[in-house]
Amino acid sequence: MLAEHGARFELVLIAAHTSAAGLAEAAERHRPAAACLTGAAEPPTLPPGTRWFAGSDGLLDALDRTAPDTVLNAITGAAGLAASEWTLRTGRTLALANKESLVMAGGHLMALARRSGARILPVDSEHCAVFQCLGQEPLRAVRRIWLTASGGPFRTWALPALAAATPEQALRHPTWSMGPRITIGSATMMNKAFEVLEAHWLFGLPPEAIEVVVHPQSIVHSMVEFVDGSLLAQCGVPDMRVPILYCLGHPERLPFGFQPFDPVRWRRLEFEPLDPERYPAVPLAYDVLRLGGDAGAVLNAADEVATTAFLAGEIPFPAITSIAARAVRERTVRPIRSLQDVLDADAEGRRRAASLKPLRVR
Repeated sequence: MLAEHGARFELVLIAAHTSAAGLAEAAERHRPAAACLTGAAEPPTLPPGTRWFAGSDGLLDALDRTAPDTVLNAITGAAGLAASEWTLRTGRTLALANKESLVMAGGHLMALARRSGARILPVDSEHCAVFQCLGQEPLRAVRRIWLTASGGPFRTWALPALAAATPEQALRHPTWSMGPRITIGSATMMNKAFEVLEAHWLFGLPPEAIEVVVHPQSIVHSMVEFVDGSLLAQCGVPDMRVPILYCLGHPERLPFGFQPFDPVRWRRLEFEPLDPERYPAVPLAYDVLRLGGDAGAVLNAADEVATTAFLAGEIPFPAITSIAARAVRERTVRPIRSLQDVLDADAEGRRRAASLKPLRVR
């Protein structure tokens, strides 16, 4: 995409966690001013003129030194919070794919954006869809939004069989190609729970105006229902390059050499009600909204720990959500007054989830 629009964009900073080869290849192609690996200290081979940074602090230093106008934050998990906070604090445009930022610290970050004048453009396909459907409509015109979910690889499994689901099975997402954390989150639907929280903060919607519906084809990315009965949906093939390009080009739509949408191929689109027994993570999101404070930070932390434990074969699949639920519901919520409060809740959530891991696979 950047190659197709080289006259419009200048890539000044590129970062990855440990993918040194991919970082080096991208740096050679785009010649950014800076490159960073947050999870590795040794630099890969970089082109002349590209300065090297390492670690989480190094990323923030690189952001300070390159001062990008727009930050595309696609870091996975809590590790992405600092970059989101930097972008909003400095009044820049945040193209946000790291939903955990708003899950953990939605109220804090939205207030920061209001004070600095920063913009948040949602890269998540569901929220990008809602953003496009809303247009310039006032909030009072919205009855509710519908966030669509594929249902993941276990949509048709008998519920008792989920206890024996393996990491390999959970990682076989039926429609999207994503990293392990997000793919497991799509199987548990914790990813969708996070999107409920994200929608609340991004669009200012009350919990009762946010619905989740299962849509196995992943063609309708989300829908907005208005008070006059109209329903607008944003459709497209499941490819994250589409919402990324939309946010980078906003408010202009940029051309992209992409396989065009074929409505005949997708003439059969299905929608199913969410089964809360199969996907208990989604009701948990509404509990977190009701609790407020730092509950979202605890939820994300516990889910990260439990997901890692499942992938390591330490706990059964259903325990991912049950551990996260206990971590949230069995503590007193505290208010968020600063970023440190969020980090403290994150650390507490991780400790609590680790202590709940005796649900071990035998």
